[in-house]
Amino acid sequence: MNDDRSYPVEVSGPFPTPPHRFVDGEDREIVVRVADDDREALVAMYEAFDSEDRAQGIPPVDEQSIRRWLERVFESDCLNAIAWHDDDPVGHAMLVPDEEGAHELAIFVLGTHQSAGIGTELLQTLLGYGKREGIERVWLTVERWNEPAIGLYQKVGFEIRNTESFELEMAIRIADPGDDSSAADP
Repeated sequence: MNDDRSYPVEVSGPFPTPPHRFVDGEDREIVVRVADDDREALVAMYEAFDSEDRAQGIPPVDEQSIRRWLERVFESDCLNAIAWHDDDPVGHAMLVPDEEGAHELAIFVLGTHQSAGIGTELLQTLLGYGKREGIERVWLTVERWNEPAIGLYQKVGFEIRNTESFELEMAIRIADPGDDSSAADP
């Protein structure tokens, strides 16, 4: 986001924390877990992504670029959560810190698993994990035409904060400054 970044006053939530199990809209059992040493599985998931599922140049297309990108998002200051169906990752969400003490969010769900509630559950669980780890503010950018994503973010509590660029900027507050309470798994 740009320098005039603002965040909602109200705290959103509560959100579930990982591990979080649920049955999606297609009756598949999904579990969202904190990412561990799961990069190889994610490389395979991202190689299977359709071009329509890529936004703002991510995830990268070729294997080497995917691996370099995952190196960055798996650095120790980033939070990662993965949605699993059986032994296969079907969604990945991350919080990457910025220079201003907030975190940027990115989320990806395989096309075969979209529109079944996985994105909502994955996003909420990542936010619960972020709150548990002491994160207060989260932001993202989304392409203006991506109405399903905008609706998802608003449903969870994100608000549009800047409409002056090609992409919409959205933000959410998941904790008050100094809030040391943990998110509960409802």
